[in-house]
Amino acid sequence: MNTFIPEGYKSLLSIYDTQKGISLLKRLFEDNLGAKLNLYRVSAPLFVAEDSGLNDNLNGYERPVSFDILHADTRAEVVQSLAKWKRLALKRYGFWPGKGLYTDMNAIRRDEDELDNLHSVYVDQWDWEKVILPENRNLDYLKLTVMDIVGAICDTQNTMQAIYPQLSVLPKLEKRVTFITSQQLEDLYPDLTPKQRENAFVREHKTVFLIGIGSVLRSGIKHDGRAPDYDDWELNGDILFWDDLLDCAMEISSMGIRVDPASLDRQLTLSGCDDRRALPYHRALLNGELPLTIGGGIGQSRLSMLLLGKAHIGEVQASIWDEDTVSMCEKAGVMLL
Repeated sequence: MNTFIPEGYKSLLSIYDTQKGISLLKRLFEDNLGAKLNLYRVSAPLFVAEDSGLNDNLNGYERPVSFDILHADTRAEVVQSLAKWKRLALKRYGFWPGKGLYTDMNAIRRDEDELDNLHSVYVDQWDWEKVILPENRNLDYLKLTVMDIVGAICDTQNTMQAIYPQLSVLPKLEKRVTFITSQQLEDLYPDLTPKQRENAFVREHKTVFLIGIGSVLRSGIKHDGRAPDYDDWELNGDILFWDDLLDCAMEISSMGIRVDPASLDRQLTLSGCDDRRALPYHRALLNGELPLTIGGGIGQSRLSMLLLGKAHIGEVQASIWDEDTVSMCEKAGVMLL
């Protein structure tokens, strides 16, 4: 159990205003994000067929929650993210380059490594995806998209603080993004763990986009795992903000330009996942039948924590916690939903 409550912490909003604030924050951010990236809202599945290849395999070891469907003669899996489903949806719905979609994604990740201030078995995020042209598959386009997302977050914070003056004691998020690759970060801090590197760098620069997640670094290890069949490992990354309350870097978004047939072919082999080539989604992608896209997920609960000044993710979402966490929060006067 790695949960802690900062000394002297007290919620800036009452439980009722917290609920109102979460609702307003989500509406504001959706409007800002949709406008900046030209995204339209769509409905999304809670589960997909087990044999479709559409579920996100994350790092490869997480077990999806699965169940049988009595009258469909099939097994379904609760989604772990919508990374693949979105790309297929863009084709089916007839989206064209420059236009995309976003949706509410709710997931269960029962094998979450740890339950703490930032991690829960329940995941809620905005999943978004946009069709791009071949000439957009480059770092410059990726960086411009990152800056648009950060701009949408900062604009949302400004509006929230105008409506709830008590939130004005929170520091303004840094709108200027510092870009660094995972290899550059390892070179800067060779003796630190990946998470320690992130904290050291984001503490100094406040808003960071860490480029290149999934490939093995020169040290022989990865900065972090990433499934081989949605992001191009050379054109992806994480948006990180510094959280003064928790004194750590907070990952708000995992995103990237998606694999094309060549990068999927390469990454499946590097990951030892060649068996996935036979799945319907992967066959279509390798055959060039799906549009080129960029996309990602943006954590709803984490963004709510950051903009509302919350110390624990359980203050902004309803989940299940271990007894020690429940006891600690009760003693500190922290209400878990």
